[in-house]
Amino acid sequence: LLLVIGSEGKGLSRLVQENCDAILSIPIAKETESLNAGIAASVALYEVAKARLK
Repeated sequence: LLLVIGSEGKGLSRLVQENCDAILSIPIAKETESLNAGIAASVALYEVAKARLK
């Protein structure tokens, strides 16, 4: 498993996206412009750990 975290605001480049098996996003409120990359990584890793415990 490899998680690639995009930059704040811009996300992943087209080239990186083309090389990914899956593209996931974290839903955020309309008022929120973007998540800090560290926070996004934490949310993603939490979800991975939760899924692996099932």
